[in-house]
Amino acid sequence: MKGSALASRLQWVRLNHGEAGVNRLAAAVSPDLRARVEQGVVMARWYPFDHFVELNLAIDRVYGHGDQTLVRLLGRHGADANLTTIYRLFFKVGTVKWVLGRASRLWNLHYDSGHMVVRSLGPRQVEFEVVDFATPHRAHCLSVMGWAERSVELSGGRDVTTTEVSCRALGAERCVFRLAWD
Repeated sequence: MKGSALASRLQWVRLNHGEAGVNRLAAAVSPDLRARVEQGVVMARWYPFDHFVELNLAIDRVYGHGDQTLVRLLGRHGADANLTTIYRLFFKVGTVKWVLGRASRLWNLHYDSGHMVVRSLGPRQVEFEVVDFATPHRAHCLSVMGWAERSVELSGGRDVTTTEVSCRALGAERCVFRLAWD
């Protein structure tokens, strides 16, 4: 996956816990990931998906409660960090559904596996499905849900409600969630 997802997580740690917090995190991860954290992450470079999972889980363990609740917040932060910079024009000219449709088309710029399908369920409701992702993981699903929620908000949606329909990491056949907003 692209380094932008890793970089946004490290940015969250820096913003909330400073450089000492990044050092504390680096001490809590595998040697390979530690080297990446210490050297810095290049946003446009490809990294192993396992590093993304490990980084999210380590941040949740070190700065959260170890229950992956923080992972969804990290996904929200990823939307703020990445979508308000490179793709900010999308949010100025597009509707919520238009922006979410573009996001599904840009999946392969960030992942080398699977794709995202966005289906309209009504004027202010969509369903997201992550299809054919090679290594489903709960941290990824939670991160995508947080990212989608914040993307809706950045696009002008208010009072966003997210419902997880199913998750492959929990034994289901598909990873699906729904978003509704005012």
